[in-house]
Amino acid sequence: MPPVTDLPALLLSWYDRHHRVMPWRIAPADRAEGARPDPYRVWLSEVMLQQTTVATVRDYFRRFTARWPEVGDLAAAADAEVMAEWAGLGYYARARNLLKCARAVVAEHGGQFPADEPGLRALPGIGPYTAAAVAAIAFDRPATVVDGNVERVITRLRRIETPLPAARPQIAAAAAQLTPALRPGDYAQAMMDLGATICTPRNPACGLCPWSGACAARAAGDAASFPRKAPRAEKPLRRGPIWIARRPDGAVLLEQRPPRGLLGGMPGFPTSGWDGSDLPPPAPADWAEAGIARHTFTHFHLELTVLVATIGTPPQRGAFVAADNFSPAALPTVMRKAWAAATTRAVE
Repeated sequence: MPPVTDLPALLLSWYDRHHRVMPWRIAPADRAEGARPDPYRVWLSEVMLQQTTVATVRDYFRRFTARWPEVGDLAAAADAEVMAEWAGLGYYARARNLLKCARAVVAEHGGQFPADEPGLRALPGIGPYTAAAVAAIAFDRPATVVDGNVERVITRLRRIETPLPAARPQIAAAAAQLTPALRPGDYAQAMMDLGATICTPRNPACGLCPWSGACAARAAGDAASFPRKAPRAEKPLRRGPIWIARRPDGAVLLEQRPPRGLLGGMPGFPTSGWDGSDLPPPAPADWAEAGIARHTFTHFHLELTVLVATIGTPPQRGAFVAADNFSPAALPTVMRKAWAAATTRAVE
């Protein structure tokens, strides 16, 4: 088995040849020539990538940076515009924290991100992982970056039998032992790429792995069984109504959700019950059932009964948006599903 001190060098050599091209990355050859990542773009990409795939994030990232190329531009943006641009990425607390963080960077740090983990962690919405990733990738600090890909690589490399999430302190300690002082930013991205392209959840390509000779799980022949995971509790099912109302002129009724909680701050159709609220319909009407909209959140499944009506009186909740100004694409995914159910019924 190669000594621990050789493993970072092996991985960096592999990364130099096989790194993924990302719109927010500086390639290792360019970095060696003195190019440096933009901390704003590194931070933005890391926030977007939480619980979201690279393939999904690419277009969102390009749109955000085209519209708000600097952190000061994002800090000055209207909340509703940012939330609308975020629609479809999910986990909407990230978008709210994105704005809070951008505004704190401008107000408290003159538009410059802190370069170390403690300074980054003091910003709104930045936790241990994001602080380590920005410190390493943007500022080349020797921070230990552990995401799901890194957890998988480390548990296989060291054959850590403790199931997740209890294994995380052990994984972090093992990862810290490997983090090099030389090129820590490239090393952090190399670990992510290794997990995403070689040390994959199923059918890992061990024959192509630069660490194959040092991997304890590969030697035991059970790499694909790691990381061990504690049994998952079955997700509960929540139900509730969602009311989709239109005026005779085609205007659509929307309301702004409360700033905190699920889909916080996002526009949507009036709902009740499933999110802890206990609210009546937005207006008296002859509501007709149009179908069921199903969606799964992190901790529960959701079934919304879609109710539709045409109303001509002022609503008790929300406000009408003119048909020409209404865009389902600006709504969260669950709202778009409800709209699809309502419009499909209308067509039928």
